[in-house]
Amino acid sequence: MIEQHLPVLVVIVPLIAAPLCVFLFNRTLVYLFALATCWATFGLSLFLLAKVLQTGPISYELGNWPAPYGIEYVADYLSTFVMSFVTGIAAVVLTYAPRSLNEEVDPSRHYLVHPMYLLCLSGLLGICITGDLFNVFVFLEISSLSSYALISLGRSRRAPLAAFQYLVMGTIGATFLLIGIGLLYQLTGTLNMADMATQLGDDHGSRTMLVAFAFMTVGLCIKMAVFPLHTWLPNAYTYAPSIVTAFIAATATKVSVYAFIRIVYSIFTPQFAFDVHGLDVFLTAFALIGIFVASTAAIYQVNLKRLLAYSSIAQVGYMLLGISMNNQDGLTSGIVHMFNHAVIKGGLFLVVGCFALRLSSVRLEDLRGASRTMPWTSFAWVLGGLGLIGVPLTAGFVSKWLLLTAALDNASYLVAGLMLLSSLLAVVYVWRVVEILYFSEPSEAVKSSREAPWSMLVPTYLLIIGILVFGVWTSYSVGIASQAAQALLGGSP
Repeated sequence: MIEQHLPVLVVIVPLIAAPLCVFLFNRTLVYLFALATCWATFGLSLFLLAKVLQTGPISYELGNWPAPYGIEYVADYLSTFVMSFVTGIAAVVLTYAPRSLNEEVDPSRHYLVHPMYLLCLSGLLGICITGDLFNVFVFLEISSLSSYALISLGRSRRAPLAAFQYLVMGTIGATFLLIGIGLLYQLTGTLNMADMATQLGDDHGSRTMLVAFAFMTVGLCIKMAVFPLHTWLPNAYTYAPSIVTAFIAATATKVSVYAFIRIVYSIFTPQFAFDVHGLDVFLTAFALIGIFVASTAAIYQVNLKRLLAYSSIAQVGYMLLGISMNNQDGLTSGIVHMFNHAVIKGGLFLVVGCFALRLSSVRLEDLRGASRTMPWTSFAWVLGGLGLIGVPLTAGFVSKWLLLTAALDNASYLVAGLMLLSSLLAVVYVWRVVEILYFSEPSEAVKSSREAPWSMLVPTYLLIIGILVFGVWTSYSVGIASQAAQALLGGSP
């Protein structure tokens, strides 16, 4: 019975659990309930992924209303792959959360954290699995609104302002997306994505279709924080509580990239987007500019969270490069980098949370010599940084190598060369932090500090070790991503 309803249970479990948290007045009970919900959702998503890999894509009709008249959930290779790492990271980050929350969020506002966290998770999962385009907008707003609330909970007075800036940009992006959806509905009379794709067919000359595509592309580029539409991201990541930053940085932009892939490859088709209208040229240009501008900006940051925020903008550029190549190898590399970057950046932001707990600061000047009193936390930064650079035997190397070989196979030698050059910028900003941690005289804050608690280090190392595991064992990440790419391009996995 449960197996039959897996596609909807993955979304419904955290969605129902969120309001129930409000009625559990005991803080410990609320936390344990939310934690159990996250791990249960992770288990359900893995079960669903295994079933899809065994039997192929699964269609679930809500209320037994057949598509396209009713709402359809579609669990395929790409959606279940993204859901598996989104739920996994959500569970790990919440396991890490209690000590960090006590330090960074006012106790009187703790009751808001867990319901908003579960709502955000439910919204992200809904985006992944729904086959209805309007539902994509609805779930995007659920995740976004809860993200705004979570970001505003930071102790800094700038946290509400950062949340407001994100709200303004996010609302513009959502409005653009909704306008595009409305135009497509006017054109096709349906909101089911598969039916919409069938009705659009090879009609590449419709102005309504082109305008809808333009609105949806710009709207999702805002949500993905693509340069130069990234302005909301640095402040949002910098002033949010550490667990919120870790969760959102590892999942939200990746799910937006997923939505973009779904719209380009499943509704409009690559022929319309790339061959007819040349979107690949624009994506490649903005991706490369964003990689260099954001990586350069990261080098000059004095706040560790802000440094990683600019790094995230650059890493989205790598995903877009893979998507814009319009071939299986390129698309596979983009999908793999979504997963690898989620693990890497989630782990690194948990490291930052450990520093924030013990030093009450994440400014680089306050981290001087931290390796002497916080050796495990500092070493976790080193391992995570190696993954971010893309050193062999790390997950970051796998996706960057796939992207490089795809560029060479595509005869995009300039793109390949610029990719290699951009990795040197990552070396600079990662090494800058390593130098401060290991080769500087301890700051006053460091002298009076001690190592982070194991309740935070264990979840942190769970993700950090994952960087090494998925750098060697690639059958999960590359294997499933390849199947997803092949299916999106019209082949049979």
